[in-house]
Amino acid sequence: MRRVVVWLHECERSFRLALWAGGQRHWDFHIPDRRLRYLVARRDDGGQGPHFGSGEADPAAVIHPDDLPAVADAMQRYVAGDASEFLSEYRVRVDGRATGRNNWVWVRARGRAVEHGPDGSILRVAGTSLDIDRSRAVERENRIASEVLRSMNEAVAVLDARFNFLSVNPAFSRITGYAAAEVVGRDARMLDSPRHQPSPGVAMRAALAREGHWSGETWQCKDDGEEFLCAVEAVTVPAPDDGGEPMHVLVLNDITQHKRAEEELRYLASFDALTNLPNRSLLAERLSRAVVRARRAGARVAVLFVDLDRFKDINDSLGHAMGDRILRAVAERLQQTVGPGQTVARLSGDEFTVVLENVADPADAERVAREIIMAFEVPVAPGDGREVSVSASIGISLYPDHAQVPTELLKRADAAMYQAKAAGRRTWMRYDDSMEAAIRRRAVLSGALHKAIDRGELRVVYQPRQALATSRITGAEALLRWTSPEHGEIPPAEFIPLAEENGMIFEIGEWVLREACLAARHWRDHGLLDVAVSVNMSALQLLRGDFAEVVRRMLDDTGLPPHALELELTESMLMANADQAAHRLRAFRELGVALAIDDFGTGYSSLAYLKRLPITTIKIDQSFIADLGHAPEGASITTTVIAMAHGLGLGVVAEGVESEAQARYLTRCHCDEIQGFWVSEPMDAASCMAFIHARPPSAAAVALPAPAAS
Repeated sequence: MRRVVVWLHECERSFRLALWAGGQRHWDFHIPDRRLRYLVARRDDGGQGPHFGSGEADPAAVIHPDDLPAVADAMQRYVAGDASEFLSEYRVRVDGRATGRNNWVWVRARGRAVEHGPDGSILRVAGTSLDIDRSRAVERENRIASEVLRSMNEAVAVLDARFNFLSVNPAFSRITGYAAAEVVGRDARMLDSPRHQPSPGVAMRAALAREGHWSGETWQCKDDGEEFLCAVEAVTVPAPDDGGEPMHVLVLNDITQHKRAEEELRYLASFDALTNLPNRSLLAERLSRAVVRARRAGARVAVLFVDLDRFKDINDSLGHAMGDRILRAVAERLQQTVGPGQTVARLSGDEFTVVLENVADPADAERVAREIIMAFEVPVAPGDGREVSVSASIGISLYPDHAQVPTELLKRADAAMYQAKAAGRRTWMRYDDSMEAAIRRRAVLSGALHKAIDRGELRVVYQPRQALATSRITGAEALLRWTSPEHGEIPPAEFIPLAEENGMIFEIGEWVLREACLAARHWRDHGLLDVAVSVNMSALQLLRGDFAEVVRRMLDDTGLPPHALELELTESMLMANADQAAHRLRAFRELGVALAIDDFGTGYSSLAYLKRLPITTIKIDQSFIADLGHAPEGASITTTVIAMAHGLGLGVVAEGVESEAQARYLTRCHCDEIQGFWVSEPMDAASCMAFIHARPPSAAAVALPAPAAS
């Protein structure tokens, strides 16, 4: 018997040692009274061997309350015969031992019936529970890591020691187009782009073997052959302590679009996005280098400041999209004209700059300017089937003649360009020192013009217009004058362009229109019912805003009948914006206002084209009238214009008539009306009314012969 007892003790000890070695505990659950007995084995505090303990408790005191319902459900299913064994994972209380965070550990319990009742029902279930607290933490970390990899935007690939794919995340498949099954087991070199010779994998593998990490940018290929630029971070995971091989983890990021954006930003920093020409920044850099080279070689550099004439009018009339296409066409023509070896840059808007190196003589720069002017004799084709006439004004400055540094060269070329504009546009000017004074005067006058109306410095004078057939005064042209206390009498040719540039033309234009309408209404009130007033209209007034509405309102406010008002527009203005101008002019004709083309003959229009415009009168430019009697070509042009205008049903007015001989010739040519100093000089409104009243209808008829028979 003693031997049996010893043997049982040894069996129990072996059982306890087995539990201790396996990190398990034995449990025994008595179902009728719901009592739980357990046996646990663990190291003692000195770590010298197992310490055995046992206990008895209600499951509610041992099992975590949040897990108790699931444990009870698992036990009930086993007892009911719905499961082959009891199996559950739950938390149990550690016997008074703190774990650092709490006194609960996860266990996995298994058990089977060890006692049945007479009716076969299960009375006791016994089994073991395994501490899985650490393994659950590892599983949780692995699960988190797996989810992180799945949700990453970067491609992640795990390679074996021979750089064959072991696994990839979904982003890898999304970026490369390869499914995981297509790459696992294959060498990572399958992604290398052929543009890399040798393969970047050679450097990466050497670095990983030497240092354990590598980063860089490489071109890779997708499954469809498309190349993409890839930023790669690679690290080596050492072999585990228990043997095995090291692994390599690659994180790949598609940076193709990012790099393209960087390249675009670098491009935009130096080039104009619209025309692809160098911009102001790159121009400054190239001009600086050109000056340095010229200083060393004792050579010249020329700067040509090119500004398109009345481009704002073109832009407003045809729209900004068309304006952009025209600017691209202009840029292309400029580059073609000066050649590929010279710099053509776009500064802003319609301003371009040409830099010419190794200029032997200033005349060479003028020759290029002349070629640019001539290049635009042919209209540009913006790409929609239309052709648009464009001209340019050019200013020229030279290193070292006019300035020593790039900024001054540009400034003085700009000053020369303004003088070219003032000289009539469509020409070039070379800088000289007197232009600085002109620039300063422009700035001063521009500022003074803002105050001119409020100070009462502007006035309107009227130059009568006479009918040749009846000698009657049929109307008068309103002419603007500016007398400044500081600057004296300023010619309209000087201050009108300033008003257009600084935006004052709208306010000034409305003021002149009101003054003219009030004067004409006053004349009508004093019996001059057949005398009209003519008012000049600028391109900006025609093409921007609703000037027709302004005119309608002015006629209503002053009580002047529409037929007593005539608006004058220059030929060059109409031809620069022909389609838009035609559309806008119809609104004036619908009001009943007459329309005249001023300075006819100075532009490029044809009388046949004018038939498409709703105009009523042509005013022949005074330059042709001045040639009458001593320049046959001028007389021939005048005669032809009068005849063709009459054929189109248009009235003709000759401007700048200063002699009786000119008046006689125009009478023989059947010109309708004349205007100029021979009839009268400009005068204020009251004097003009007195002049008309004092002028008998037959006064001019006495001096002039009767019109010749046609």
